[in-house]
Amino acid sequence: MKKLLGRFVLFITGWKSSYPEEYKVKKCVMLAAPHTSNWDLLFAMAVYWKEGIHNRFFIKNMYTKGFFGFFFKWLGAIGVDRSKNNNLVDYATELFGNYDELVLMVPAEGTRKKVEKWKTGFYHIATKANVPVALGFLDYKKKLAGVGDLITLSGDFKKDMTVIQDFYKNIAAKHPELYNEKIF
Repeated sequence: MKKLLGRFVLFITGWKSSYPEEYKVKKCVMLAAPHTSNWDLLFAMAVYWKEGIHNRFFIKNMYTKGFFGFFFKWLGAIGVDRSKNNNLVDYATELFGNYDELVLMVPAEGTRKKVEKWKTGFYHIATKANVPVALGFLDYKKKLAGVGDLITLSGDFKKDMTVIQDFYKNIAAKHPELYNEKIF
């Protein structure tokens, strides 16, 4: 059902997807960028569903409870209590150890607002869990969403972040004024 729903959403909105088979791995941290709109989740989920990828993502714990809890869990949400000083890097690393398959979507900016630089949790999660980073993207100018590359981090933060930054520099955000192309 999700596969059909994903195709339907992309069709009625005029979006296309690009997710090469060689980037479909059992475990990875999936960057979701640029992230400047609530619409980003709809298009990202449509691509994952169309491609048969069961991705997961962190969300405020309150959204996984009550009336809408079932819906967000169905989408792949993992609730986290942000009021406590939790170490999401350790938690995510533990999740990778507990699952045979886990595609963990991370909006590296951490918010839809403009930021000076990206949060680096995704980098530390991928390094600690020893999984690759998939460069998920939403290009609103081209109406194209998908995965543009799959990289294994070298451990050289500056080098790796330069590769990632170069990939995203020509991707058009929904709200370009909220996206900073200098990610580190």
